[in-house]
Amino acid sequence: MAPLLSVDEVLERILAQFEPLPPQTIPVDLALRRVLAKPITAPLDLPPFSNSSVDGFAVRSADVSTASPEHPVELPVVADIPAGVSPHMPLPANCAARIMTGAPLPENADAVVPVEHTDLSFQSAASQPPTTVRVLIPVRPGENVRPAGQDLAKGQPVFASGHRLRPQDLGLLAALGISEIEVHDQPRIALFSSGDELLPPSSPLTPGKIYDSNRLMLRALIDQAGGKALDLGIVPDALDAIRTALDTAVEGRADLILSSGGVSVGTYDHVRGLMEQEGIVHLWRVNVRPGKPLLFGKYHGVPVLGLPGNPVSAFVGFLVFIRPAIYRLAGLPSSPTPTVKAILEHAVESDGRESYLRAIVRHETGKRLVRLAGHQGSGNLYGLVQANALLIVPAGVKSLAKGSEVDIWPLENFSE
Repeated sequence: MAPLLSVDEVLERILAQFEPLPPQTIPVDLALRRVLAKPITAPLDLPPFSNSSVDGFAVRSADVSTASPEHPVELPVVADIPAGVSPHMPLPANCAARIMTGAPLPENADAVVPVEHTDLSFQSAASQPPTTVRVLIPVRPGENVRPAGQDLAKGQPVFASGHRLRPQDLGLLAALGISEIEVHDQPRIALFSSGDELLPPSSPLTPGKIYDSNRLMLRALIDQAGGKALDLGIVPDALDAIRTALDTAVEGRADLILSSGGVSVGTYDHVRGLMEQEGIVHLWRVNVRPGKPLLFGKYHGVPVLGLPGNPVSAFVGFLVFIRPAIYRLAGLPSSPTPTVKAILEHAVESDGRESYLRAIVRHETGKRLVRLAGHQGSGNLYGLVQANALLIVPAGVKSLAKGSEVDIWPLENFSE
């Protein structure tokens, strides 16, 4: 039997078969979590004009430099500028214009006196503008003014290609008047679970059967990674049924076919057998724990990745091998997830394979401490639910002593 392949070698061989999908133009309001195919620069200043940051009175700061509560400066109010209206005239010397938050500053004005620093603080913003205003404090040039381009200047780089769009990014694009953008096509991932023992959670549990947990979990992981799942359901352990599922995935223009179960050495593990007969198998077994049986090949030109049926093996296999492939298809960097260091709270035994063990990280007196979470059997999901990290034991290491510094792969943000 051929030796087990290392995790790094397997990942390199998998990623070599994937390229970013071609770009497509879509509306910004459909672009959440999509990946930019081209960089974006600001098409205009943001804000596009100098505007007031408060409700108050636009003035020339020099005209109110001597203002105080004891000696207010009285100015005639010559204009009323609500938000959304452009000032119709420059501001004359020794005059004021009532102005609302977000309204454009009139020409010659260089500051805004907040309404609460005038004798009109009791007036409703909806009332008619006064004929005069008494200013009770001085203001500096630029005070309470948001100048044009304060946030972004026209031509300034905003996002690089390969950036995955977040809700705040969509808001900025809208503020810049950008309604359509070029993004990489969303990876279509065909997904099925293989096994006669599997039932959907909605069915009554019968003797010898178990509920299919992998498909829902993997579908959520696909969505989280930025892919679009094409769910093919539960497929029986039969060559014809598996062939039909693979053909459906090809006809559905899947960019990647993902299965769980059916890739080991059991009599009824037909996914690998069918791939050996009618497709191409690039690799099969990996020096990793959990999840040694990992199938990678092609069926009618479409890449196929087969994960083990045990749910923790499927979860870890997805993070280590599948997610980087989806990232590359989506136009994202597919480099490994950064690890962080932690101090082991107890001794850990391993079997020499590169291991990804469920772990709980906590902080104490400025140190990041880690311990294993629950039973480490590859079928036990509860420990994975408890875990907030994976503890990585390098290949060839069979034991780690208490107090060892170890690498951990965060599954969520840690509170320091």
